[in-house]
Amino acid sequence: MANSKSKFNMRKITESRLFYPVLALMIILLLDLIFIPNFFGLEVRGVNLYGSLIDILRNSSIVMILAIGMTLVIATGGVDLSVGAVMAISASVAAVMMNPVIIGLKLPPDLMKFINDPNFTYSPLWEVILGALLIATLCGLWNGMLVAYGKIQPMVATLILMIAGRGIAQLITNGVRIQIFYEPYAFLGQGWFILPFSLYIVVVLFTLAWLLTRKTAIGLYIESVGINARSSLFSGIDQKKVKLLAYVFCGFCAGIAGLVASSNIKTSDAFNMGVGMEMDAILAVLIGGTVLGVGGRFSLLASIIGAMVIQAITTSMYALGIPAFALQAIKGVFVIFVILLYSQQMRNFVRKISSPKEV
Repeated sequence: MANSKSKFNMRKITESRLFYPVLALMIILLLDLIFIPNFFGLEVRGVNLYGSLIDILRNSSIVMILAIGMTLVIATGGVDLSVGAVMAISASVAAVMMNPVIIGLKLPPDLMKFINDPNFTYSPLWEVILGALLIATLCGLWNGMLVAYGKIQPMVATLILMIAGRGIAQLITNGVRIQIFYEPYAFLGQGWFILPFSLYIVVVLFTLAWLLTRKTAIGLYIESVGINARSSLFSGIDQKKVKLLAYVFCGFCAGIAGLVASSNIKTSDAFNMGVGMEMDAILAVLIGGTVLGVGGRFSLLASIIGAMVIQAITTSMYALGIPAFALQAIKGVFVIFVILLYSQQMRNFVRKISSPKEV
C-alpha cells in the first residue's frame, strides 16, 4: 500500500508542469554553488538586499511580466513577436508625457526652469502610467484584431508591429533618447522594502492573471481554443473574443514591462528598448511547458519560473566571465536542451523511472 502511494505521488510530481522548470533552476543553482564562489552571498545596503540571487530576481522581472501575457497568447495557439516593440512604444509615450520639450512643445517660462528638476514632470505620474498602458493595450488590440478577425497567421500579424513598432516609438520621441529625471517614476525600477519594486509588480500582475484564468471560465476558454478552436466554436465559445482578450492582455503586460525597463535605465531608448525580449518571453513560456503553435493547457507559475531559469543562466555566465556576445549562442544550446527535455521520449523515460514495478 505504501509502495503504491509512493508511486502515485512520484508520478504526480513528475507530471506536474512545475517539475521541469524547477528541476532546471535547481540544476543551474547547484552548478553555481559548486563553481562560483559566494554566488549565494547577500549584502544589506540601506534597507535593500543585494547579491547574485537578487540580481536574478530583479533582472528577470521584465521577462516575468512579458511571460505572463505571452502564456495566454501561446495557450490560444498563437504567438506575439511585437512585445519588445510595444515596450519601446510604452517607454517613449511615458518619457514624452514627462518631458514634452524634446518633441517641440514649448512650456511656459515659469516651468522651463524646472525641466531638469528630479521632482518635475509635465504630466502627473498617474497620467503617465495610464497613458503608456493605454497605448500598449491598443497595440495588443491591433494584434488581436489581425489574428482573431483578420484571420492572419499570428507570427505574420505580430511581425508587422514588431517591425513598425520600433519606428513608431522613434517617431514619438523625434528619434531622440529622452533622459528621465523624474525620481518618482524611477522608483519603479528601484528597491523597496528589501526587494526590487518590480517584483511586487510581478506579484500583483500574476495574481490578477491567475484570478482571471483560474477563478473564472476565461482560463478554460483559452485552453479550449488552444486545443481545438473549431470544437470550441461548436461548444458556444466565441474563439475570436478569447484570442482578442489574450492579445490585449499581452499588450498590457508589454506596456508594464516597458515602464519598468525605462525606469531602470532612466531613459527611453526607442531603438534598443526591448530588443530580443520577445524571444526570452517565448522561451520562458516554453520552459513552463506551454507548447508553441499548439496551445492548450498552461501554467502561469511555470512560465515565471522559466523566466528565472533564463536569467539564472545569464547571471551565471556573467559571473563565470563569459562575454556578452556569447550568451545568444548559449541560449541557443539551451533551447535545444528544452526541446529534448519536453520530447515524448524524455517524458516516457521519466514516467518509467517514476513508476517502479511493484514487488
